[in-house]
Amino acid sequence: MSEAGRTKSEERWAIARDAIGGGRLSVIMPVYNLADTIEANIAQTAGLFESHNLSAELVPVDDGSTDGTAEALARAAAAKYEHVTVKPVVCAKNGGKGAALRAGFDASTGEYVMLLDGDLDINPKQTPFFFEAMTAKGADIVIGSKRHPKSVVQYPWHRRFVSWVYFTLVRMFVGLPITDTQTGMKLFRREVLGESLGRMLVKTYAFDLELLAIAHQRGAKIAEAPVVIRFGNKFGALKANTVKTMAIDSLAVFYRLRVLRYYAKAEVPPKLDHDPLVSVVIACPRRSWMLDECLAALGNQSYRNFEVIVLPDGTDGGSGTPEPLPKDVKLSVLPTGKVRPAEKRNIGIKAAKGEIVAFIDDDAYPDAHWLEYAVRYFGDETIGAVGGPGVTPPGDSFLARMGGRVYDNLLVSGNYRYRYKAGGVRRDVDDYPSCNLFVRKSLLDSFGGYRTDFWPGEDTLLCKDIVDAGKRIVYDPWVVVCHHRRPLFGAHLRQLGRYAFHRGYFVKRFPSNSLRLSYFIPTLFVAYLFVWAILIAIPQPDIMSVELFCIWQGVVSVPMLTYILLALLTTFSLNPAVWIVTLCGVLATHVTYGIRFLGGLLAKKAPCEFIGKDHA
Repeated sequence: MSEAGRTKSEERWAIARDAIGGGRLSVIMPVYNLADTIEANIAQTAGLFESHNLSAELVPVDDGSTDGTAEALARAAAAKYEHVTVKPVVCAKNGGKGAALRAGFDASTGEYVMLLDGDLDINPKQTPFFFEAMTAKGADIVIGSKRHPKSVVQYPWHRRFVSWVYFTLVRMFVGLPITDTQTGMKLFRREVLGESLGRMLVKTYAFDLELLAIAHQRGAKIAEAPVVIRFGNKFGALKANTVKTMAIDSLAVFYRLRVLRYYAKAEVPPKLDHDPLVSVVIACPRRSWMLDECLAALGNQSYRNFEVIVLPDGTDGGSGTPEPLPKDVKLSVLPTGKVRPAEKRNIGIKAAKGEIVAFIDDDAYPDAHWLEYAVRYFGDETIGAVGGPGVTPPGDSFLARMGGRVYDNLLVSGNYRYRYKAGGVRRDVDDYPSCNLFVRKSLLDSFGGYRTDFWPGEDTLLCKDIVDAGKRIVYDPWVVVCHHRRPLFGAHLRQLGRYAFHRGYFVKRFPSNSLRLSYFIPTLFVAYLFVWAILIAIPQPDIMSVELFCIWQGVVSVPMLTYILLALLTTFSLNPAVWIVTLCGVLATHVTYGIRFLGGLLAKKAPCEFIGKDHA
């Protein structure tokens, strides 16, 4: 480099130092399975900042690596620098780029935050160009752009083509005034990044697009800086599933941005002034492999201020302290006798010492960030409870996964599909199941917890009490648990039938959160099937021609044919077994729900006797 070049470079580094002032730059580096290189990459980045006297903290975030990356980060953190500190964050499970960057942001302290891929495909020597652009253009965000005239990019032709197509679509539908979204080096003013992260829903491939779309809609000014990228031979063919996922996520961003206007309305709860204790209450009949699975997942939580209260029927059956729970988590096992889940949970509420009580079923296990993402809402005093989706675990049996697929079907769950799949938007709800529900302890104490005169359905009444107390119930798609399903067909239909009966009964007893047209549709469908079967069976009248009789029967059959077509489309799978079983499951679910809902609607009282089979 010439003397003039060195002088210009130092001027840029001086701009960066002046911008930071007495603070520091936080560099968040998402990392996944980089055990062989991450220690050297951190040392290289730290050495660069050290050589230019730039005050910085490096926050590498291990997103559930399986190759020893966590140990490499620990070694990197032990190195001593004058101007740089290394603060690793280790996530127990892989949660996607969005979850990793949010964890890194929460651990960071700098007034400026840089996102930098941990593999250093983008050279951090470009850092001063970012500060120069931010200062010169008064920007809140500076992104690295492969299309910047001063960028140096070694990029395969097919990647260039895909990148151009994606950029064109983004510019057309989202309207971002930039030439790149996916380059993994970005500089933010802290408050801008915090406001955007708090409204985000995407965790994976379209994370960058959503982040920038939110910031731009909220008035942030975005500038671009050059980058130096040498991919070498690391990029192979694009996987079809990756392209599909990114396309779906990107379309979802467009829908939320332009159609729902969701990001403009989404709330960010105020930051908590302390970490409240959470009491996790688990009602169960006995110890089981599913309970141990649940406790093991609780042991991996990123939020650590919690206790666990397990409520088995009795002391026999191995209900002692389960081995999977770490020693740093307080566990209480309180035998209750053979009582209903509502009574068990009330015992747990009385024993709970936390400000927040988290209910989860013993046949469910939480995401590693389950507690963290739910607790943040309780800084808002108007929020009384928080719930999240219960997705079907990938390891479930075939028929159990098909049961989950039935619940996730548009014709079955309609507007309530958000209960069974991750994704979607945050929303206020007035009814949510106890398999994944957080409630303020003071609120539970004020109305005595769960009602015990109904089972199932007690969670519907709990939610009614929460809303009647003037508090909101918030659904967040990131507050995820995996909930084992009842396998098709027997266990699935028995459980569904109980829920349908009580929903029908609650329509007339507790209409405020049960009187919904959607709950009546299966019963109307069953009534149609009954009438249709009679009309089809009627022989041709002598006064009607064959042609007219065929037309009449065709008209009568239009709803049935429409239903079959929609069922075929919504259950479609390239796997014939999956398609057929799900299709049959949807039909059986509609008929069972319709009949049992009508039974509840006509019943004078709802039975709530203890049912040992298909517990919970």
